[in-house]
Amino acid sequence: MRVIEEEENAFLRTLENGLKRVHSLIHRLFVNHLNNIDLPFLDTEGNKIKASDKDINNLKRDIADQYSWDLSKDLNIDFINTPPSKFNDEQEIDYQFALKSFKENANVIDGKTAFELYDTFGFPLDLTALIARDKGLTIDEAGFNAEMEQQKNRSRNASASEQGDWMVLDADAETEFTGYDHVTGEARLIKYRKVTTKNKTEYHLVLDRTPFYAESGGQVGDTGFLESGLSKVKVHDTRKENDLIIHVTHELPEDVNAPLYVKIDASRRKMTQKNHSATHLLHAALRNHLGDHVHQKGSLVNDKLLRFDFSHFTKVTDEQIHEIERMVNSKIRANIQLNEQRNVPIAEAKEHGAMALFGEKYGEYVRVITFDKDYSVELCGGTHVASTGEIGFFKIVSESSVAAGVRRIEAVTANAAEEFVHEQTKQLEEVKQLLGNPQTLAKSLEKVLEENSALKKQLEQFEMKQVTDLKNTLANEVQQLNGINFIARQVSLSSADYVKKLAFDLRQSVDNLFLVLAAEIDGKPQLTVMLSDNLVSEKGLNATQIVKELAKEIQGGGGGQPFYATAGGKNAAGLANVPAKAEAFVKGIA
Repeated sequence: MRVIEEEENAFLRTLENGLKRVHSLIHRLFVNHLNNIDLPFLDTEGNKIKASDKDINNLKRDIADQYSWDLSKDLNIDFINTPPSKFNDEQEIDYQFALKSFKENANVIDGKTAFELYDTFGFPLDLTALIARDKGLTIDEAGFNAEMEQQKNRSRNASASEQGDWMVLDADAETEFTGYDHVTGEARLIKYRKVTTKNKTEYHLVLDRTPFYAESGGQVGDTGFLESGLSKVKVHDTRKENDLIIHVTHELPEDVNAPLYVKIDASRRKMTQKNHSATHLLHAALRNHLGDHVHQKGSLVNDKLLRFDFSHFTKVTDEQIHEIERMVNSKIRANIQLNEQRNVPIAEAKEHGAMALFGEKYGEYVRVITFDKDYSVELCGGTHVASTGEIGFFKIVSESSVAAGVRRIEAVTANAAEEFVHEQTKQLEEVKQLLGNPQTLAKSLEKVLEENSALKKQLEQFEMKQVTDLKNTLANEVQQLNGINFIARQVSLSSADYVKKLAFDLRQSVDNLFLVLAAEIDGKPQLTVMLSDNLVSEKGLNATQIVKELAKEIQGGGGGQPFYATAGGKNAAGLANVPAKAEAFVKGIA
């Protein structure tokens, strides 16, 4: 009985957690949608008026009340206690509009999210779908199945990996990380193992002392070399596993007992440090300009770029991007010295306002990274520059959405930022030269675009006239063959759409029609067959069968409907043979 009770309790916990996460997901989707629509606030006479930011925040609170969701767990919003659906004596909100708009325009829970609920939290898809249906939503089941298949593939690949036992050289030794202060050092190998996958063999090495930083907190692992008198082994990656710092190599040192001289790729580490410190400056700038609701949701820091995911429910505007860049670069120019504190009690660190970063695991004692106590104070185990001036320059290269309520910024620093600006400037200069070096580039470009649009319209009018003229010409060239109005012609038109229009126009103006058009479009041969309905119903002709036979002349194939079909091919030279072949076919109709 006790085992059954424990299983029941475990299921109930899974169900409760899943319900919370599904409800949280739906209300986040709802709030994100509301930030992207024109909310219908009404005055006392029922006229629409523009909503203020305070009103929008109150709307979110009321929606949370309506759905029994605690929205304040996700957003740092100071709610004002007012009656539901009333913000003051003059304003109210039409909830039915908001709900209807959401269900019509944002009513699908994506397959990846549904799979995460299943895979990570054990919440069945059918229950997610049941809750979603109750809220008027649907599940992207095709996307869920695709994620499931990918997971199966990952499992199959993982099962193909063979991990050997640890070969322990010193059972009492522990690893000391020296990478905050040193990039080289002396070390001994204390244990290692061999890992074999389908495609390669690698070795995992653990040392007693190492400057190699293991991937964590968004920062990639170090690379470098382990040297002894007999060998030089390259470290391709550094990972963390059960608090072990694992150096990944493709070979073992020739003598596993020999002392090692270890050194990281210092140049790569320096660039990674610049990007990591810039990430802290960016995080603080985002909170300054967008609000305290901004929290880190994920990050990647390597020697090439930094990527930062954060909570925010609307697109960051170009003006906000500019102001954020200005703030970060001002902190870089201020050359703020790093204040690094190690082994700080976590409670004390949080009392001083230190922010915990996404993906980090913290113990009783933590490391605090500060760049100006009034600007950026964070808990972080990564490596950083000694002063912000080392970063040199910061430039945001993209801003996008990655999930409901989560935005992503990618940025570069130092040489990479200079190169990005150089390339952008180079492209700008090339555009200016193409436009004759105008004083006002935007106006000149706008003029060119307007002229291009006007020319496109003129060209379209010309081509439409060409279709009309060609239709009249072909209608006057109808041949009477076997009691059928027959037209077969190779034509010169710029697109398949114009050929299609010509075919349908002729069908409208010529009765009892058997039409074959051959054309070369963008260097490729195309055929069109059009039949009047009476030829299909009375004589049993089929355009699809006919076009497939004619397509043999151009080494191609096609299909369509009984009255209309098209084909493409490889041999444009064969187009000249099509009209004669079509004529022979019509003459042979019984």
